[in-house]
Amino acid sequence: MSTKKRFDRAYKNAGVIEFDDTSKFVLFSDCHRGDNSFADDFANNRNTYYHALKQYYKTGFTYCELGDGNELWENLHFKSIFDSHKNIFLLLKQFHDEGKLHFIYGNHDMVYEDEAVIKKHYDTWLDPDLEEEVPFMPNLKYHEGLILRHKQTGQELFLIHGHQADWWNYTFWKWSRFMVRVLWRPLQVIGISDPTSPAKNNFELIKVERRTKKWIADNNNRFTIIGHTHRPRFPEPGDLAFFNAGSCVHPRSITGIEIEKGKIKLIKWYVDTTEEGVLKVVREVLEKPQKLIDYQLKH
Repeated sequence: MSTKKRFDRAYKNAGVIEFDDTSKFVLFSDCHRGDNSFADDFANNRNTYYHALKQYYKTGFTYCELGDGNELWENLHFKSIFDSHKNIFLLLKQFHDEGKLHFIYGNHDMVYEDEAVIKKHYDTWLDPDLEEEVPFMPNLKYHEGLILRHKQTGQELFLIHGHQADWWNYTFWKWSRFMVRVLWRPLQVIGISDPTSPAKNNFELIKVERRTKKWIADNNNRFTIIGHTHRPRFPEPGDLAFFNAGSCVHPRSITGIEIEKGKIKLIKWYVDTTEEGVLKVVREVLEKPQKLIDYQLKH
């Protein structure tokens, strides 16, 4: 199956979320939540991510995760991930309980194509206070793609992980997972990266971006937001409408995309110090807000 067919199929089967200028979304990608071991890339940013997520919850944002949320290539069991980052999953549950949680699967959590796996991981949990299994996130859904559709303008924003442009990590993801578990995870601990990952190999990254750009251009500059490569992208209106939320496993920061008041912006959260030497988590706008309507498709 070609890149075009993979993207076309994901778009055709995408879930639709209607929104307007009062809606607020935050989009993060590639959290790669692991087991808090030396190989857990997420561990360094877990407190930054948790603080950011709390602020978004308090201010009424809807959370969209664009794939590779859980690192299910390096880790055999979801329970080890859940136990390591329980506070984060409990916060995600609060979004879910209010209908403000939307998950997309990527290559590292592609097992969520199977609803049975989603149910196994998320339907219930062992409540330590009650000492019994209770509902956790029942009826949670994972999508290959999502479409945010503006109620008034009809403008569509297509959200997808992006591994559809990476035939090896899409078609042969089970083989890639095997190689990561037996070879690259142990080597990662001593600083050797997986060369097949577009996030760690510039040649692969450029190929993924080139294929994605071609699909967007061939579809009348369809507004598309991906993750996968970990490289943030934020075009100006009039340019190819190809966005990337970046990742939550940058060395000392997390990046994401906010949509609010009919505008879109690229943001970063990181740890900084005050003049008094106190560490604090701060938010920075990397790219100034742009009106969504300025990227509207021209027919």
